[in-house]
Amino acid sequence: MNIILLGPPGAGKGTQARVLVERDGMVQLSTGDMLRAAVAAGTEVGKRAKAVMDAGNLVTDEIVIGIISDRLDEPDVKGGAIFDGFPRTLAQADALGDLLAAKGMSLDKVVEMRCDDEELVTRVIGRFTCSGCGEGYHDTFKPPKVEGECDKCDANGFVRRPDDNEDAMRNRLFVYYKETSPLIGYYYAKDNLAMVDGTAAIDEVTAQIAQALKN
Repeated sequence: MNIILLGPPGAGKGTQARVLVERDGMVQLSTGDMLRAAVAAGTEVGKRAKAVMDAGNLVTDEIVIGIISDRLDEPDVKGGAIFDGFPRTLAQADALGDLLAAKGMSLDKVVEMRCDDEELVTRVIGRFTCSGCGEGYHDTFKPPKVEGECDKCDANGFVRRPDDNEDAMRNRLFVYYKETSPLIGYYYAKDNLAMVDGTAAIDEVTAQIAQALKN
């Protein structure tokens, strides 16, 4: 099964993707990670991407689709893929659909994680991660059990993303609604969109997604 988790920044897409990876053996396809891996591996499309980035330009949709195409040919993807960070625009959605069709694959479900904007701002400005193992925390919703110490690896260093502040978050939401939210109608028209309440507790969102993937 190949799916897209769609929703604004801070909706919890990464958290739910990790659940699907661990529980169902799916592969999380992050365009950023794949791009860095292709450049490091020196693949043909990776070389093209490196040349574009070295010139200070943004990587084109064509290059990103090429990287996704190469990744979809790897054997571990046969158990299913979760597209993370792609598509972001209608043009990218069309390109992804064409790519999957050319490979005899399908996009089985698009899960929209719907959230209230103000709750998203609260979520994002309070989150931080362990610098040792990457475990996620939140000032209000998930503080470490022992202050200053990671629950998983006992490290005592934490980091916050520099753009996890209110102004940056509201700008990211603006970009999402302008560029990416049209995908909701796009996939609804294709009859493979499901909506879950992204503001619910993590376990409840996981259960809603599991039900959506069964339908």
